[in-house]
Parts: sequence; structure tokens; C-alpha cells
Amino acid sequence: MATVILADERRAVCEYARRLTADGLVVGTSGNISARSGELIAMTPTGVDYGVLTPEDIPVVSLDGAIVEGKLRPTSEMPMHLSVYTKATDPDGAPITGIVHTHSVHATAVSTLVDEVPAVHYMLAAIGPSARVARYATYGTEELAESMLAALEGRRGCLLGNHGTITYGDGLAAAYSRAEQLEWLCQVWLLARSAGSPRLLPSEEIAHVVEKLRGYGQK
Repeated sequence: MATVILADERRAVCEYARRLTADGLVVGTSGNISARSGELIAMTPTGVDYGVLTPEDIPVVSLDGAIVEGKLRPTSEMPMHLSVYTKATDPDGAPITGIVHTHSVHATAVSTLVDEVPAVHYMLAAIGPSARVARYATYGTEELAESMLAALEGRRGCLLGNHGTITYGDGLAAAYSRAEQLEWLCQVWLLARSAGSPRLLPSEEIAHVVEKLRGYGQK
């Protein structure tokens, strides 16, 4: 039997791609997901309904974007994914092996209003000292990838101006959880803002929680 390249990663990409739709983080075929193992990356194909994806549909590419296995073309946002894997650095030095890009409603709305996500809740620290909004650029371009990298410096995620979000982690579970947290934070701020002027946490408290989260959970 022939060896399937990145079999586990391709299954995980399918699973989380379907969750994107089920959790309302994308509409249709928008958004995309990737998982890295060594020098190879499994990522969602462009323009395919996530509900019918199978692991065999997931293209595998090298770090320079060459297709190694798979018949379908990878996501049009491949430049963003490759830039994160090859140029971004986790604030704690953790490996970056999973990326989630969403078009979630509340985060996209916030990306049209501010330059940083307001600190309405301490879980902003899951992203970093703040969550920046990357300057708008056309989807699928190197310009967007460069804008995103600037916003990601020292952070594990950001909003993409008038577009959506991108988050990363050591594994898709971590990247996906951060995407959910970012969307929730944006929803809370928009709800509070619609009712009045939200009280925001000082940057010192967010920095304090960033440190506390380093020891959070089961090790």
C-alpha cells in the first residue's frame, strides 16, 4: 500500500474546515486552514465546499508553494500561510504548525472600525499584549501577507482589515481556539459599544494575564 503524505494533517484540515462552517466563522468556501509537518503543509483547496472535503482532496505543498501531492489547487490565500510558517515567530518560541483564517462576522466588523481590538476582556491575552488590525490589501496577494506579518509581530493572531482574522498555534486545536476567542472578544466589544462606552482593561493587566496564561492548563 502506498504511503499517504501527511495523512493525519489532511484529516485534521478536513475536520476543522467543517467546523469553520458549523461554528459560523465562514460563509460558503471563504476562509482556509493549514497544518504543517516538517517541511510540508496540508491546506484547504480553493473554492471547494468544506462539507464534501475528503483527506484526499487536501493538497500538500512545500514551503515554497510547490504542490507535492493532490489534484486540487491550494487556497488562494497560500501566500499568507507560507509567510506565517516561514517568517512569523511565536512569542514564546513554540512551533507554528497550524493556521486558521476566518471571515467571522464580528471580527470582520471590528476590523472596519479600529486599529486594535479593544481590551474588553482579559482573554485578549490569548493573542498577545493586543490584537492589531492589519492594513487592507487584496486577498491572495504578497501585499496582504506583508501587512499581516507586521500585525502579527509579537502576537499569535490579528484581524485583517475589512477582511477577517488569522490565528496560529502549535497544532490546529490551538490555532482554532484562538480564532474562536478573537471572534468572541469582538462580539463582546460590539455588543457593549452598542449599549454605551465599554470600560477597557489597562495594558498592564493584559500583559499580566499574558504571563499567567503561560502556566495555564494541564502540562
